Amino acid sequence: QVQPVESGGGLVQPGGSLRLSCVASGSILRFNVMGWYRQAPGKTRELVAAISRGGSTNYGDSLKDRFTIAEDFAKNTVYLQMNSLKPEDTAVYYCHAAGTEVVDGDQQHFNSWGQGTQVTVSS
Repeated sequence: QVQPVESGGGLVQPGGSLRLSCVASGSILRFNVMGWYRQAPGKTRELVAAISRGGSTNYGDSLKDRFTIAEDFAKNTVYLQMNSLKPEDTAVYYCHAAGTEVVDGDQQHFNSWGQGTQVTVSS
C-alpha cells in the first residue's frame, strides 16, 4: 500500500519560509497527481497545491504568489516551498498521492494520504 510521509514542518516567524517534502513508498507504477492540503483547527481541509503527471499545477486561492509546488516523480517525491508565511498559514499540512500501484502482480489505483506535518507561523 502506498504511504506518503511528510517532513519539513515546524515553527517559523511571520515572513519566513519553509520547505515541505513528501516521499511516497510502495510499489508505485505511476503517479497521476501529488499534492498538499492543509487543515487548521476548526476548519475543513483545503487544497494548497497539486501537480499532475503532465506537469500542470493547481493552487488554492491566493497561495500561488507565495507557495510553489514541485515534483520528482522518479523519486516518488513532491515538495512545497512556502515563502512569506503568515500566521493564517498555521495548519497541519497533508500530502496526497494518487496513481497506479502494483499489488500481487496486478495494477490497481491508489489514493493515499500522509499523516501530516505541523506548520506553525508565530512570533
